[in-house]
Amino acid sequence: MALRIQGGDKSILVPENLLPGWRRVLDSVLGLQNIRLVSVPYDRATGTLILPADAGDAAALIILQSNALGLLEPVDALTDWAHAHGLLAIAVVNPLALALLKAPGVWGTQGADMAVGEGQPLGIPLSGGGPYFGFLACRKAQVRQLPGRLVAKTVDGQGREGFCLTLQAREQHIRRGKATSNICTNQGLMVTAATIHMAALGGHGLQQTAVRCHERAVRLRELLTGVPGVSLPYGGAFFHEFVVRLPHAAVAVRDALLGYGLLAGLPLSDWGMGEAGDLLVCTTELLEEADLLAYRGALTAVLETL
Repeated sequence: MALRIQGGDKSILVPENLLPGWRRVLDSVLGLQNIRLVSVPYDRATGTLILPADAGDAAALIILQSNALGLLEPVDALTDWAHAHGLLAIAVVNPLALALLKAPGVWGTQGADMAVGEGQPLGIPLSGGGPYFGFLACRKAQVRQLPGRLVAKTVDGQGREGFCLTLQAREQHIRRGKATSNICTNQGLMVTAATIHMAALGGHGLQQTAVRCHERAVRLRELLTGVPGVSLPYGGAFFHEFVVRLPHAAVAVRDALLGYGLLAGLPLSDWGMGEAGDLLVCTTELLEEADLLAYRGALTAVLETL
């Protein structure tokens, strides 16, 4: 979409601290279309993106909030840099985190041009990896470049509020395999479930959920730093994921904690990132204080035996 808007044979700037699975999807989908992906390095000390000196022939910059290390990026500076170099700013966001963080539409002086992300945090079960749904938003001026359908509020003949498809290219029905979009039943069901979830919680409820996620992460981070041998490689702000550095290989620690019934986190070494002892830990609103204390106790016991 960004390349269609910008025109010409251009590349996309992709952060190296993007989730590896997402990068593989980009490689698979775009590689066969001869679209070049240019990696942008991140600072190994801070974990956040390093602004390139030159944009080259890029059409857009992908901006993460948060990145694969759980850290919040300087989105205002990155968005302004993209626009100053004639690039579109593509925001990749956690929708639940946006209940607390600045919305992409107000990043920098002009706002991001597009916002995309994974809808699973909006009440969708993990279900072993799917089905989930993605979301995509853009400026009104770019709306006809959207690969999908737009739903908007309207009123019926009796003046009752409702929603309808207001813009839908028929190319999915006519062009079939050559269409730019394909929305199937599983994704439609997940969108409906997420809509019900958001309507039930409301804006305040979503904010409370996000606050609890963050508070649980802050509390667990505090508890784990009290475990002998555990340190924090990154000091930046985060939402509900953070990295701890263990005195033993994170893979071994993770496997040992399975014996305690705990999914301890993701070893960064599995992604080719960080050091062998780096473990990415995540918390959700469902965790109680007892869960956090149990994690600390189990980790302490495992580290003493390895």
